[in-house]
Amino acid sequence: MTAAVGHTSIVLALLCALWGVASPILSARLGHERYYTAARAAILGQFLLVTLAASALIYALVTTDFSIRYVAFNTTRATPVYYRVTGLWGALEGSLLLWEWILIIFSAVVTWVYSQRHRELMPWVLMIFSIVSAFFLAVIGFVSNPFETISPVPLDGRGLNPLLEDANMMTHPPLLYTGFVGLTVPFAFAMAALIIGKIDEAWIVTTRRWTITAWFFLTAGNLVGAWWSYHVLGWGGYWAWDPVENAAFMPWLPATAFLHSVQVQERRRMLKVWNLSLIIIAFSLTIFGTFLTRSGILSSIHAFSSGPVGIFFLGFLAFVLLGSFGLLAYRSDMLKEQPELDSMVSRESAFLLNNIVLVSALFTIFLGTIFPLLSETIAGTQVSVGAPYFNSVTVPLFLLLVFLMGVGPMIAWRKASWDNLKRNFLWPSTGALVFGIALFLWKVRDFLPLLGFTLLAFVVLTIFYDTGLALRARRRIAGEGVIHGLVTLAQRNQRRYGGVVVHLGVVLIVLGIG
Repeated sequence: MTAAVGHTSIVLALLCALWGVASPILSARLGHERYYTAARAAILGQFLLVTLAASALIYALVTTDFSIRYVAFNTTRATPVYYRVTGLWGALEGSLLLWEWILIIFSAVVTWVYSQRHRELMPWVLMIFSIVSAFFLAVIGFVSNPFETISPVPLDGRGLNPLLEDANMMTHPPLLYTGFVGLTVPFAFAMAALIIGKIDEAWIVTTRRWTITAWFFLTAGNLVGAWWSYHVLGWGGYWAWDPVENAAFMPWLPATAFLHSVQVQERRRMLKVWNLSLIIIAFSLTIFGTFLTRSGILSSIHAFSSGPVGIFFLGFLAFVLLGSFGLLAYRSDMLKEQPELDSMVSRESAFLLNNIVLVSALFTIFLGTIFPLLSETIAGTQVSVGAPYFNSVTVPLFLLLVFLMGVGPMIAWRKASWDNLKRNFLWPSTGALVFGIALFLWKVRDFLPLLGFTLLAFVVLTIFYDTGLALRARRRIAGEGVIHGLVTLAQRNQRRYGGVVVHLGVVLIVLGIG
């Protein structure tokens, strides 16, 4: 009964998704408002049906319904209830259902939040959601069915992989999946803007918080995964440049670049093509990461067992890339006229260099990850490049990012004057240099650690110095003390001081790595 309810719900949700794809097209062709209403109803229908399917599988796991193959292979009667629930994402079929469930939750929330806004964009946004949802539902329903039954019914199940019976199993996959799926929101708005030809800053302003939310969960998922690796797998570290680790990290790089470069577009109306390309790449890498994890083409202790879904994800990835960049090329005439940089010494230039470094890191990690596939294609055997390659090419790039993290937020827009540079960077630079000399005298002689700690000191000092100047101004203007002044500054410029908190967090992470 549970299996029938779950699988039927998935099939009905797929029909809703297909109707959600067709409705906006009919609305545009025929001009009837009811088709937009139908598109919204299709999202709601998918939400209810997928929630029913996910609840059915969780119920089967908790009640140990071993008539369902997935339950028999991922839990036992002796498994604690909380690990039975985590069985939802403990293997291939259930993890895809969790992915789809999170996707349709995001879709439903967006549909509700913008029910009366962005009427031009929303039909197409909902169509993109339904396209992605239809793909996952088709895979779940007909290729990798979590509700497949088994006969005869075993007396007990096989249970989770012992490595997965860890507290981090309850947090790491949901965090990571939420980050991955959250990137669908800015991608959908970007594609909708390209479809209707409204390529201004509106879609970026609308999706800023959605992107930050996805970035937050993606960051948290990677950090929890690194901790899990450190205390369970016995690698002697938190990161081994495993292919699946890389697959989780790669979307974070263009997402981070995107969050920085959209500030340039909002303020100067520059980098439109670049920002659209970044969000396309970020979303595509979530599909690519899913392909790597579930295709079995690369050896990884993280990967699910190889199944038939790999070729479908590869085909969908090709569809996303061709469709997205095809739309971008189609609208290229509307993206040509943009302001140019006034100076290479400006915040725009710093953010652009930040983007170049992040994309360079992405390219080198991507190349190292797929190198075994390239070597197998050319030489007939898989050859892994290993951690030394990744460390040698990424450490210098990440150190440059640390430097830019100190410079970018403090340098002036358009063109920085000598007075601006002197005022913002003289004392922090001097303090960081003194700190570096002190470390050298303290016998820290290895170049990269010495450079890294000096750059971290530079970032911290620029933040403290800039904040100190702002607090002094608040004291002079309003007579506010330190605490009251910090509260006022944070309230009046949330984006700036939110970035400060994030940068200080990055300093702590890099300090731990060093």
